[in-house]
Amino acid sequence: MEASRRELAAMIALGSTGIALSTAGSGAAAESGAEAATTRPKLVHHVFFWLKRPGSQEDRDRLIAGLRTLRGIPVIRNLEIGIPASTEARDVVDASYDVSELMFFDSVEDQKSYQDHPIHQAFVKACEPLWAKVVVYDMAVVRE
Repeated sequence: MEASRRELAAMIALGSTGIALSTAGSGAAAESGAEAATTRPKLVHHVFFWLKRPGSQEDRDRLIAGLRTLRGIPVIRNLEIGIPASTEARDVVDASYDVSELMFFDSVEDQKSYQDHPIHQAFVKACEPLWAKVVVYDMAVVRE
């Protein structure tokens, strides 16, 4: 029962990313824990961008268009692009950024391959003039 709750929490947390986590409940045989773990990403790369011209819709659109080109890099499991949500203002919420990207990789090596990929290098060259600040959070996914 506890494992099922953890799997459900993982599906809820990652389900909106389009990553297949389990076949349980669909009529197909449920995956074992080891098999399910191999289908989940192992590294999360979250990047926050602050534009040189905050509030510029044109610059934000150009940055988002540039980020979309990164989907052509095969080692990226999934890429989500977003802007600050209109959630309630709280002391713990930092909504000062303009655009964010959230990527999932199978390994640290895949993330390094992404960094060196020509599409990523072209994105940086084309879009770097748009941003004033970039902050990156890389997270190794912890498994039980």
